[in-house]
Amino acid sequence: MKILILGDVVGVSGRKSIKDNLAKIIDDHEINFTILNGENAADDGRGLTKSIAEEFFFHGVDVITSGNHIWDKQEITDFINKESRLLRPANLVEGSPGNGFGIYSTKNKKFKVGVINLMGNVFMRKTEDVFESAKKIKSKMILKKNVDFILVDFHGETTSEKMAIGHFFDGSSTGVVGTHTHVPTADTRILEKGTAYQTDIGMCGDYNSVIGMNKENSLKRFFKSKELIKNFPAEGSATLSGIIIEADHNTGLAKKITRLIEGGSLIK
Repeated sequence: MKILILGDVVGVSGRKSIKDNLAKIIDDHEINFTILNGENAADDGRGLTKSIAEEFFFHGVDVITSGNHIWDKQEITDFINKESRLLRPANLVEGSPGNGFGIYSTKNKKFKVGVINLMGNVFMRKTEDVFESAKKIKSKMILKKNVDFILVDFHGETTSEKMAIGHFFDGSSTGVVGTHTHVPTADTRILEKGTAYQTDIGMCGDYNSVIGMNKENSLKRFFKSKELIKNFPAEGSATLSGIIIEADHNTGLAKKITRLIEGGSLIK
């Protein structure tokens, strides 16, 4: 079983990298299941629309995860209630539209894949306690009992929270990856009990930028320039960034994790 997880898609440039590369990557690497974080995919880099989500599904994405920008486009609140393949963080306040986790079938209907979307509490929009939420979901979604594989997207700011969640799910999930900071970390590994892990898998966007946003305007923001305008994504050639997990059919745990860097300016 091969699972592809891609980091936050940022703006038009990031979407183009998905359109131009994803189908070939799925084919070349014999990917069975694809997850993508889409919360920055709108033209302005904030939120997601129905048409963009459907475009991702068309190009081979099985599940879209998200984070703190999930509600930035008003139309998504209706769409997320109808589309089970789009997730929002599970620990958002009770009563939020949509779902924070789900169980999905691979395209050949052979395996059931559980996907969990969580968001950190530190330096992020106010949410319920992420560790308590993770504990409740973990008791419901059990590897090799009601699902064959489990993947966790932890959308958070701090490395410590991400690492702690990784260890919490070690041995009970196939993989845990961090998203949100848009920069891939160099700690790609399989944890002690068999869970694939990377603190942040980076973004699918233009790295000649400040986390995907236009670098000149971002500098104006940090210098508190009067010429600052509303933040907008960089529009150069995007790097597609994520990981591929090869998982054991019998245990549901990871056998191998490989970083995926495709195109743009980031060095493989």
